[in-house]
Amino acid sequence: MSRQFFGSHPQLKDGRRTPLSHAVRAGDYVYVSGQVPFGPDGKLVTSGFEDQVHQVIENLSNVLTEAGCTLSDVVKCTVWLEDVRNFVSFNDVYGQYFKENPPARSTVHSTLMVDAGVEIEAIAYKPL
Repeated sequence: MSRQFFGSHPQLKDGRRTPLSHAVRAGDYVYVSGQVPFGPDGKLVTSGFEDQVHQVIENLSNVLTEAGCTLSDVVKCTVWLEDVRNFVSFNDVYGQYFKENPPARSTVHSTLMVDAGVEIEAIAYKPL
């Protein structure tokens, strides 16, 4: 099975490279690394939790596009919430993007590596 890598080794602010790819296509599946709410300027969105969720899903969509997929190809998401009290707000925003036939999903409470309220990773299925 061939593999294709997208967005390999993103650079950190201090110039170091991270040992990960934004996404990897393996056969008919695309595995997207956890996306956090960094805006196009590379800065963390700080205007509120719902804005962070929108940004994370936009980032996810951008990575999927690079890999030849869309949000409608997503079959599984794993979500990390820094504060479980945001679960209802998260679902309200998430539901705007996944209206019909939403993917399978796990949602867990966790302290995140960056000062963000949410992180999402995804698996998409799109036959070659």
